[in-house]
Amino acid sequence: MSRERAVKSFEKLLDIMDRLRAECPWDKEQTTESLRPLTIEETYELSDAILAGDTLNISKELGDMLLHIVFYAKIGEEEGNFDIENVIEGLCEKLIYRHPHVFSEREVSGTKEVIQNWESLKSKEKNGNKSLLSGVPASLPALIKAYRIQDKARAVGFDWEERSQVWNKVREEITEFENEVEISQSQGAEGGYGGRSEEEFGDLLFSLVNAARLYNINPDTALEMTNKKFIKRFSYLEQQAKLQGRILKEMTLEEMDAIWEEAKKL
Repeated sequence: MSRERAVKSFEKLLDIMDRLRAECPWDKEQTTESLRPLTIEETYELSDAILAGDTLNISKELGDMLLHIVFYAKIGEEEGNFDIENVIEGLCEKLIYRHPHVFSEREVSGTKEVIQNWESLKSKEKNGNKSLLSGVPASLPALIKAYRIQDKARAVGFDWEERSQVWNKVREEITEFENEVEISQSQGAEGGYGGRSEEEFGDLLFSLVNAARLYNINPDTALEMTNKKFIKRFSYLEQQAKLQGRILKEMTLEEMDAIWEEAKKL
């Protein structure tokens, strides 16, 4: 990569954004609020490309994300709040401040200490978060939020001494969930939103996310891989039923299971 060409390309992008805001009716109408849902969509499209290992689309989606960053900065500049220079300089200052083991003489023993230092330095910043967990965005999907909450707690030493200890917690939560389900059924309740069964199931999910984290597995990625696998196998089931002139809802579970096993082998 040529640093000089990269700088020129970025300057070209800034010039294009200036023209779009001045000359394009749609671009002129956009606000930070109107861009927000589009940015979320672009983030998920980038995630899909990463999970698919599609390097061509990863590059494309990163370009779309960069466009949004430049767009927000342009709007901020027009409103007199911030500009792209503020965005970049603020990021550079933060990276230098939070990596004293790189930009100063501080030494670290490994990744764990880097993360601990990061959270410690973050809490000391002028505009830092008031509490450790306040830095976790409230709008994050619940599964990702659980992972980030646990990861941040780990950074200050709030974690299992041995990761294998987490399985006792998982088994405990399974038992508590099963017991609550039995109690609900005996009382003729269906559980549902806000019920004790739902609460216990949440505790179980949280403990499973904890186990995934301890064994270096991203639970969101793992679940999405399973989603894709299920969709692929179910699509095969639908295709085979159609080839047989059958309708799924009219087939027995045993008949569907036989085709499902074929899909697994494929």
